[in-house]
Amino acid sequence: RVAGSRTRIDFRFHRESRAARPEPRPLADMSVPLPQPDPWLTDPADTPDAPRYSRALLAAKLNPPTASNAQVPRTAVGELIAQASAARVVLVRAPAGFGKTTALLQSRDRLEARGISTAWLTLDAADNDPSRFLACLAQAVSGMAGAEPPEEPSALAVVECLAGQPLPFALVLDDFECIQEPAVLGLVRQSSLPSLGLGRLRARGQLLEIDTDRLRFSLDETIEFLSRRRNLLLPVDDLSKLHRKTEGWVAAIWLASVALERRDARSDFVARFSGSDQGLAEYLADDVLAAQPPKTREFLLRTSLLRHLNAPLCDALTGRTDSAGMLERLHAANLFLTPIEGEAGGYRYHSLFAGFLKAQLAREQPGELARLHLTASHWYERAGRPVPAIDHAIDSGEHVQALALMSRHAAAFLSQGRMRLLARWFGAVPEALLAERPALQVVAMWAACFTRGPWEAMAMLERSGCPSSPVREIQAHVRALRPVLLAMMDRPEEAYAVGQESLRHLPGTDAFAESVLTNAMAHVVAIMGEHRQAHRLLDAARRAQGASPFNRMYSESVEGLIDLREGRLQQATARFRIAVNATHSASYTHTNGNAWAGVLYAGALYEADRLDETDQLLSVYLPLACDVGLPDHMILGHTMRSRIAFWRGDVDQAFQQLTELEYLGHDRQLPRVSASAKLERARMLGLQGNGPACADELERADDESVWSRARQLQLAAHDIEDIEIGRWRWAIRFGDHRQALAQLPLAIGAARAGSRLRRSLRLRVLMAMAQHRDSEVATARATMATVLRDTCAEGFVRLILDEAEPAGALIRALAASAEEDESVRANPLMAVYLQRLSTILGPGGTGDPPAAGSSSALALEALTRTEIRVLQLLAEGYSNSAMAEKLFVSDSTVRTHLRNINMKLDARSRTQAVAIGRRLGLIQ
Repeated sequence: RVAGSRTRIDFRFHRESRAARPEPRPLADMSVPLPQPDPWLTDPADTPDAPRYSRALLAAKLNPPTASNAQVPRTAVGELIAQASAARVVLVRAPAGFGKTTALLQSRDRLEARGISTAWLTLDAADNDPSRFLACLAQAVSGMAGAEPPEEPSALAVVECLAGQPLPFALVLDDFECIQEPAVLGLVRQSSLPSLGLGRLRARGQLLEIDTDRLRFSLDETIEFLSRRRNLLLPVDDLSKLHRKTEGWVAAIWLASVALERRDARSDFVARFSGSDQGLAEYLADDVLAAQPPKTREFLLRTSLLRHLNAPLCDALTGRTDSAGMLERLHAANLFLTPIEGEAGGYRYHSLFAGFLKAQLAREQPGELARLHLTASHWYERAGRPVPAIDHAIDSGEHVQALALMSRHAAAFLSQGRMRLLARWFGAVPEALLAERPALQVVAMWAACFTRGPWEAMAMLERSGCPSSPVREIQAHVRALRPVLLAMMDRPEEAYAVGQESLRHLPGTDAFAESVLTNAMAHVVAIMGEHRQAHRLLDAARRAQGASPFNRMYSESVEGLIDLREGRLQQATARFRIAVNATHSASYTHTNGNAWAGVLYAGALYEADRLDETDQLLSVYLPLACDVGLPDHMILGHTMRSRIAFWRGDVDQAFQQLTELEYLGHDRQLPRVSASAKLERARMLGLQGNGPACADELERADDESVWSRARQLQLAAHDIEDIEIGRWRWAIRFGDHRQALAQLPLAIGAARAGSRLRRSLRLRVLMAMAQHRDSEVATARATMATVLRDTCAEGFVRLILDEAEPAGALIRALAASAEEDESVRANPLMAVYLQRLSTILGPGGTGDPPAAGSSSALALEALTRTEIRVLQLLAEGYSNSAMAEKLFVSDSTVRTHLRNINMKLDARSRTQAVAIGRRLGLIQ
């Protein structure tokens, strides 16, 4: 997207026959739920009991605009798009008014005529909400011919729907330039829709770009439009001159045609016509507006502030009683008014025209815009729609009116967890006025906490008078806020002390505050290792929370963390999924995914090796968790994305994720976050075989102030990753593995004693690796077999596979001997589990030298000197770009060498290639 441009994107998928490709996995195996409106990070519907999705608004978004009789056939553009069989993405971008939508609309018709199914989605600023975007996208693709509607509007269900299309199809995203939210852009990049890496697509010949030059009207099209479509009789010279002056800008030609209709001296108008920027649009719109009858002109100006127009509302703003007829006449006159599909009598203005009208109203009647906003606010209030009522009250500058409305509705929105809208409202009213209303102040603090982070909320709390308020309800919120904010600031010890005092005041007078407090303290005491007390508090929270979606999410998430810590992966996954789906907002407007539960659910899916789903969920949830500043969520999320990238061979991206995590730690003054980034970087360097660099990074990560706390606490990010595990891992691979053998049994016993069964599993995997290093092969296999018997039923995968070799070698050996193992034959689930782990790992050696004439020996002979050099650099931790610079070749050449190396060594990843290379003696 270039500055000042607007964009349409046509994603095109050309499928081969179903027989030529693997069958897609069943939907049940890929069922990632739609990120539901976040009880921490969401906005409200107009009313709590409104339907979840407005059929009228969905219809307006999912149906292409109605073709106008005045449209000029864009034959060249349409054929270019229709014939671009190799293109995966058609990018249509140009300044506003160049006919992008029209071009895609006509191209869609051409594709449909050729039997190619299409889906259309018109985007707007509200689609920066991930939940709304996914829901609308699911609706769009389910309407394609032959598509099976997704069972639920989820990222993976949408992908499955697309994957199930047996024939070519096209997906049109209109007004894509409205999308700015990183989480939504990440969804587009990370889903099975084509990547928006334009350079890569361009190099592969998979990108068709329709830019301004292609969209400009040709002279013939200008003549066709003015003479035949608009019935304007102009000399050919005037037509040519107008075309030249407008430079084929469709909007300018259209606006000129409207002005020309009412002029006799048309040649004079053409002669005086000049300019082709936004000023031209305003000049022509002014000319059009001035030509309207006074009543029509007044109607346009007074209704310009409305996002959606209907007759009763327009009557209220204009004092008329015939707005329905006026709207119909404006639409018939093609005066920038678009009907809303499915909503009888509903319309909207073209955004550019509405912006011009509002600016014109402000110039002509400076005080009228505010008064009209207030009138609209009162109308929406009477209609029982508090959200637009409050929005218009704020826009009118009547903050007292806005606060009065918020006083009636804010508590309900807070209980539903609709924090984003609350934060926006409170940010728009003067703090002095808010200070007069303590009940709203505490709501503003909750909203700030869960949208902008606990530090800002704590500052608001300290400078407010709420802590000294005599009102019991206010005190209940203050007592709940303090431990929540301290815990989110990575100060659980202080939160524990403060929260214990707050619990003594229960039962309280506010159900929301009481439930949040007990949930927060359940989490805090679980971190302190007091699991029984945590369960008691969670039971109390459930009794207090009533119908609050926010607190339902919180309870299930905390319970899921305890389940995961105690080794119950399946139960934890179920709880996290419930938490993600806990809140069902009545509207998808301005909502976000559940950041707290979403990252935790992604972690459960990662553990089960559902990497694509994990990556997609993190694309939605991780940016939100970073906005709020949740330390464990930031560590877990970035670590997972780094590991996924590393597993897929994208080492540069893997290190980039950790660099971002380290920066976040420094920026938020969270040393634990920065130390965790260094610890994970050391792990990756170790996997690359770079022992010295791994040791250096471990030393950098060894912040005693961080890890001494981590030893005393049970923090989610350090359940199976901390500095001790990092040191043992290094000792097993590069150092004194016998020291690890001596220390690990004590650590395993301590983990079991603390009910940290998941941690004990990771430590036992390390024990098997140490035994293997000590040449105790039989003992190592026996240890690994006992681990797998314990992990089999729960389905742990990454817990084991993230250790790579020699854990992988032990698993392959166990899988190879499964048929002779009586214990495996007696447990069919174990046999399937072993086979699955072995399949994910891919082929690998046993540690013995390759026999003469074997495939590995032949691969050794086949590697060129350059490929061996690339393999050595890869083992030393060089990125693609660094290798290219060192070898004086291009990045693409390096990628070619890497592909050849993987093929010759029969390796599935860079890590595996390095391991095989070391085993073959190719590199040190």
